[in-house]
Amino acid sequence: MTGFDALLEHVPALRRYARLLTGDAARADDLVQDTLERAHRKGALWREGSMRSWLLTLMHNLHLNQRRDQRLEVQVADDATEAAHDPTPRLGVRLDLVQALERLSPQTRAVLLLVTVEEYSYAEAAAILDVPIGTVMSRLHRAREQLRHWMTEPEQPPVRLVKP
Repeated sequence: MTGFDALLEHVPALRRYARLLTGDAARADDLVQDTLERAHRKGALWREGSMRSWLLTLMHNLHLNQRRDQRLEVQVADDATEAAHDPTPRLGVRLDLVQALERLSPQTRAVLLLVTVEEYSYAEAAAILDVPIGTVMSRLHRAREQLRHWMTEPEQPPVRLVKP
């Protein structure tokens, strides 16, 4: 099996993880392509071990870089045009799982996806994300608790006080 064939073997897992990270099929496909291109260019850096873990690490780092770049672009745009944007979800609408996943911080979402969807151990997820195993455990707990809360508790409208 050639090096390129070895990369292609992992495309389904990469697409699944990218789709969950980005929440958008087109952006996920772009992220997979960027990951495969980087893996092809930097193939000499891969050491013996799990190629899938290495590819997911590349993908995770690329995704973080892209999010950072997007935040910078948004900040520049916001500074230039104080556009009104309310990122909070509408009240009274129960969130589905995809919306709840999007509400998680990128760090907690990545841990949750690696452990629950990709079925990596805590140690493997810690290595992919380059964080201590305790951090993986606490982020996973926090992600599960937040999802449990968001999925079971309907959004409540704010209480309005009326003067007598």
